[in-house]
Amino acid sequence: MTILEIAASATTTISILLAGRNSIHTWWIGIIGCILFCMLFYQAKLYADAVLQLFFIGASGFGWWQWLYGEQGREKPISRAGPRKIALLAPIGILVTATYGYLLHYFTDAYAPFLDSGILVFSVIGQWLLMQRRLECWLFWLLVNTIAIPLFASRGLYLTAFLYGVYWINAIIAYRYWRSQMVSSEKFGSVIAGTA
Repeated sequence: MTILEIAASATTTISILLAGRNSIHTWWIGIIGCILFCMLFYQAKLYADAVLQLFFIGASGFGWWQWLYGEQGREKPISRAGPRKIALLAPIGILVTATYGYLLHYFTDAYAPFLDSGILVFSVIGQWLLMQRRLECWLFWLLVNTIAIPLFASRGLYLTAFLYGVYWINAIIAYRYWRSQMVSSEKFGSVIAGTA
């Protein structure tokens, strides 16, 4: 365990917990955590995860803007992605994971290239859904965390693996919290519409 791993883990944990509470501050704190994790994963030869952090930095800036102004200049509400979108995203994610894993396997010294690629690809999908404030983002984070825990532990990143276990629990709690906020918002909207 290094100071870099501790700093990256602490910052990212704060960001993820804030995302679970639907807080706008998740984004700028997340950018700091991504920079630190990029450095850590590169040192551990988890190149797909290092590249993923670069994606997260850009996506966090866009997500920040999207949450603030993405709904016709107003704050974007929580909504569902829908089964058709999820049915499309899942097989695309598997195909891209296999392709990128193959490339890492044959052209780099990457450790566990297919698992590493799965974390990258499904994190991108999860982040894309999170940026749109879609409830299903938390289901993808559950999948990512399930893969990440044993992979990071196998590289001696025990603190990071432990924290991904915490993130796994957070994803369940966040899913339930977001769902309750979405239902409350829909009921409130129905009451307003009914009185208008």
